[in-house]
Amino acid sequence: MNLSSNPSPRQNKAVLVTGAAKRLGRVIALEFARQGWDIAVHYGQSESDAQATAAEIRKLGRKAVAFKADLTSDPEIHSLFTAVLAEFNNLQCLVNSASIFEYDRANSGTPLSGKSLQDHMQVNLAAPIMLSQLMFEHQKSKAIKIADTDLSIPSVIQLLDQKLINLNPDYLSYTLSKAALLTSVEVLAVDFAPHLRVIGLAPGITLTSGDQTAEGFNKAHQMTPLGKSSTTSDIAKAAVFLASSNAITGTTLYVDGGQHLLPSSRDVMFKTN
Repeated sequence: MNLSSNPSPRQNKAVLVTGAAKRLGRVIALEFARQGWDIAVHYGQSESDAQATAAEIRKLGRKAVAFKADLTSDPEIHSLFTAVLAEFNNLQCLVNSASIFEYDRANSGTPLSGKSLQDHMQVNLAAPIMLSQLMFEHQKSKAIKIADTDLSIPSVIQLLDQKLINLNPDYLSYTLSKAALLTSVEVLAVDFAPHLRVIGLAPGITLTSGDQTAEGFNKAHQMTPLGKSSTTSDIAKAAVFLASSNAITGTTLYVDGGQHLLPSSRDVMFKTN
């Protein structure tokens, strides 16, 4: 048999997940791995958690490498992407999950400060957009013709928040940074087509935050039309779906049990204290 006549095996698709060491980013990374993707695990400070996540992914039979990068540093963002490409030459998806979520409110004892706003804007907005730009330049350089093929169109998935269409004054810096990222989904989807899709994914209340108690979280989680909000598994499965859906770009999927349909004057976590 002439082995050279056999088609070479297709490379595994790879995804870079920022903030993948723990919490939602970790669950997203593991779900991609279960669906056959190789994973670039980004972390900021949580090295032991990142290595544990990578080890769990490898147990699933997928390649995983952990990469440390400070998302407040432009040079480290560029170095992160370069390092990922050196390990994963079939990078097909970027999931911007890393974010900061700290309390401020204009009419409160913790008003917005310039530093708080800048910190949120850098990690929650500037870093995801910079990584998206790098992803676009990489995909454009490959110059693969998508038309009339069964090739998937690479994607960027921006993690957002249901509160962006259900506004309240709490977490003002966080809200402003995520609102700008929401706007970027449509803008970049037009700018990056046809080489790269850009999609938003907006969870509802999914994990405990700040000083929220388990009891408070459970109550808040039930404050939706469906009687429950999103789980980490719901968000992870939605991310894999979006990464595999060629016709979806420039829009945001709200995975929140309908939480955005119930207007609230406060962030839902404060309604359970």
